[in-house]
Amino acid sequence: MHLADPPLHRVGVVVDTPQHSGLSGPLDYLCADALAPGTLVRVPLGRREVTGVVWPLDAAAAQALPEGQLRQVAEVLSGLPPLPAAWRALVGFAAGYYQRGLGEMALMVLPPELRELDDVQWQRRLKRLHKALAADPGSAADPEGPALTVQQAAALAALAQAGAQPCLLWGSTGSGKTEIYLRQSEQVLAAGRQVLIMVPEINLTPQLEARVAQRFPGRRIVSLHSGLTPAQRLRSWLMAHLGHADIVLGTRLSVFTPLLRPGLIVVDEEHDPSYKQQDGARYSARDLAVFRGRLEGVPVLLGSATPSLESWFNAMPVAEGGAGRYVRVAMPARVGDGAMPRVRVLDLSRAPKPPLGQAPPPLAQELLAAISERVERGEQSLVLLNRRGYAPVLHCSDCGWKSGCPHCSAWRVFHKVDRSLRCHHCGFTERVPRACPDCGNQDIAPVGRGTERLEEQLAEALPGARVGRIDADVTRHKGALEAQLASVHAGEVDVLVGTQMVAKGHDFRRITLVAAVNPDAALFASDFRAAERQFALLMQAAGRAGRDALVSGHSEMWVQTWHPTHALYQTLRSYDYAGFAAQQLKEREMAGLPPYASLAMLRAEGKTQEAVQAYLQAALAAVEPLAEALGGVALYPPVPTPVQRVANVERAQAMIECPQRPALQRFLAQAHPRWLALAQQHRRSGVIRWAVDVDPLSI
Repeated sequence: MHLADPPLHRVGVVVDTPQHSGLSGPLDYLCADALAPGTLVRVPLGRREVTGVVWPLDAAAAQALPEGQLRQVAEVLSGLPPLPAAWRALVGFAAGYYQRGLGEMALMVLPPELRELDDVQWQRRLKRLHKALAADPGSAADPEGPALTVQQAAALAALAQAGAQPCLLWGSTGSGKTEIYLRQSEQVLAAGRQVLIMVPEINLTPQLEARVAQRFPGRRIVSLHSGLTPAQRLRSWLMAHLGHADIVLGTRLSVFTPLLRPGLIVVDEEHDPSYKQQDGARYSARDLAVFRGRLEGVPVLLGSATPSLESWFNAMPVAEGGAGRYVRVAMPARVGDGAMPRVRVLDLSRAPKPPLGQAPPPLAQELLAAISERVERGEQSLVLLNRRGYAPVLHCSDCGWKSGCPHCSAWRVFHKVDRSLRCHHCGFTERVPRACPDCGNQDIAPVGRGTERLEEQLAEALPGARVGRIDADVTRHKGALEAQLASVHAGEVDVLVGTQMVAKGHDFRRITLVAAVNPDAALFASDFRAAERQFALLMQAAGRAGRDALVSGHSEMWVQTWHPTHALYQTLRSYDYAGFAAQQLKEREMAGLPPYASLAMLRAEGKTQEAVQAYLQAALAAVEPLAEALGGVALYPPVPTPVQRVANVERAQAMIECPQRPALQRFLAQAHPRWLALAQQHRRSGVIRWAVDVDPLSI
């Protein structure tokens, strides 16, 4: 007697599909077993076999295909618990809010190697991991932490009272915020739960990892960032998902790490723009961390000496005109009675001019003398110039030629160390020409100054001083940053020249003077967030000086400027972040800018500026009736981006503004299909890519 085949189960699976395909939700497949949502599977997609995640089926789907037209799941990645419901909810929210495909978002946040493994390879990895864990069972003997200051004890009491409500820990640099993170983690770990600590940049992860490992030697600590090998990243992710990792340290992508027993989320330096993804799915990890905390019922701790104005607004009581969504906990004093450096604003317009024909000094004579005094006393100085390379451009004085990039609307930067002209946008690099390419003049000269040139000039102006440099050029190779930082900590550098990467998070105990060399450019930028970012950078840089109480009394922050009376520098003098924030929020409210309105940018890239502009104009025209029907949605004409061409691709953008975030989200959800259809029509005319950037960091 012939037995009938067992019935097959219909399952929904999300896979990474191209944006232009229009396939953004789960695809239907058949499987012999009923699979739990969150299960990882391998499924056929066209001629390929890809990894997907089982997703709950939409029972109301009107276009469900008959089973005869469905393909079967190729294999199930067994041995891995399904990704939890909270993870699926987080991914679903992120996909909807940031206008990306569900499958694109779900697969993007998984470790790359996980997407490539079949079930046999997967089982080997699991067996190897369990064997390593069995050989290292760990221990629960954690040492006692240092004695708390009165301020830290009060902050912990306030955090305990806040419960699961998000908290903004507003503490000056050197106030001991990290100790608060560790104390909160102690409580969570003691309750048998896991901790996620996020940092903005990779170069801060090893430093925090060492501190956490020293404090919790018996706990399993894993890191998640792009500096890891694919195998290391997969191992860390697995340990977190399976519940073996007690503490997860990571950069922005770690906000999507599934945790078996979540108990606390910490976002250090929450104001940092690195938490916002700038391509692909342009999500904000800080905002998603707050959403995840609410989703999973765990406290979220946002820490910063200079909070973003959005977070500051959310932590302001409603009675003061704020949103009242967060609890604000203040820690204004440094640990050990250390004082913040005295701020000295140096007016360059009053500095004496050098004799005719003589090159100006690298810094004002007064500032050079102050640095020289530090060198003689065996102290260190930090000189901040947020521009790498030797000079921003090479120039011919005869014909006016400049070292432009042939592929971008930007200059190629002169790097003297390897005699190259390098575009910092597309990476195009050439040797410096022997003569002007246009007129043959051999006297082509650098214009302006970067960190490489400043390092050279300071070495000449301060004979005997050991001058070092830390920027993206000298820390390009693995281990270079750690080696450079170690030499600074060991006292082998007297004067450190660096970009913004040394201005935040580092605990330099011997630095007593910080100087900002060229901070004026941000004062008159078109981006409304430029002043906020500059104030945060200068405050963070000042915090590198005087961190040791023994030297804090004579530590200084020098600012070289042509605009000494500017309000930004006046509030910096007294470290009055609250005053600066109040003024900025007042201006934002008058202009209808975030946090008093919500923004989105419709961005497009193509072969010509005309094609890109034509698409954006058509896209706005197609949704104009929708904007009028919803009310309150303002559509602005398309304009080229600040850097119009990168790698021979033209770029433009159009801003969309709405006072209410929910209304903007409804508009974007309805507009997205229309823009997708238009993009397919305009593809032949040269439109390559388009995307929606919700809550953009720059305009």
